[in-house]
Amino acid sequence: MSRSIRRNRLFTIAHSAGSCYFCLIVSSPGRTVSAKTARSNKEANSKNPTFNVKLFLDSAGLGRRVAKFRAKETVFAQGDPAKKVIYIQEGGVKLTVVNETGKEAVVAILKPGDFVGEGCLAGQSICMVTATTIAPTTVLVIGKDEMTRLLHKEQEFSDRFIAYMLARNIRVEEDLIDQLFNSSEKRLARTLLLLAHYGERGQTQKLLPKVSQEVLAEMVGTTRSRVNFFMNKFRKLGFIKYNGGLQINTSLLSVVLHE
Repeated sequence: MSRSIRRNRLFTIAHSAGSCYFCLIVSSPGRTVSAKTARSNKEANSKNPTFNVKLFLDSAGLGRRVAKFRAKETVFAQGDPAKKVIYIQEGGVKLTVVNETGKEAVVAILKPGDFVGEGCLAGQSICMVTATTIAPTTVLVIGKDEMTRLLHKEQEFSDRFIAYMLARNIRVEEDLIDQLFNSSEKRLARTLLLLAHYGERGQTQKLLPKVSQEVLAEMVGTTRSRVNFFMNKFRKLGFIKYNGGLQINTSLLSVVLHE
């Protein structure tokens, strides 16, 4: 083999080897995986994660914070600026209103899972009621702007909030009918059953936290002496018991259903 031919072959081999080496660098497995990973990350970032309503309502974050209160503390007062919606995580809240002469009335007793303060979303500039805790309570405070954003952007959250508001509207209508047509004895029995969450799936609470007869009288719309009379009657009939708290027997429903 001539020297010139041998030199050309060596150049060809070297050139080919160089080409192969260059190809290995460009098409190396490490580079391929990195490119795929980059594409995957870009695609993942372009998709919004699934909104978790329970996780949102159970934790603090942008536009919301968790606040803890002892029993009988004020969450907000009648006349305060209405700028937030409150979600009750644990405990309980009593809503009261005071008229111009100073007479106070209990509007509602709220439980975990309830909202309050939603009037700000409808244009209320001040709070119409006072919210006071009836036990150690933890709440999620959601800013008005954040609440508005959620209702527009998150369908699952919006559905849950609307369902709650509709259920509460039905409850208000039932309360009005109860107040207009039922005796104070029936109203007291119904109030006790509602406080025990009777009829709510998986939430019946037979042992209630301490609720004074004064509060019950305000909720029912009668006097404390009448409440005391009926509570003694219910106890003698076995409808309620005092055992480290107020224990409600579902047989109390017979008082509400009795004509």
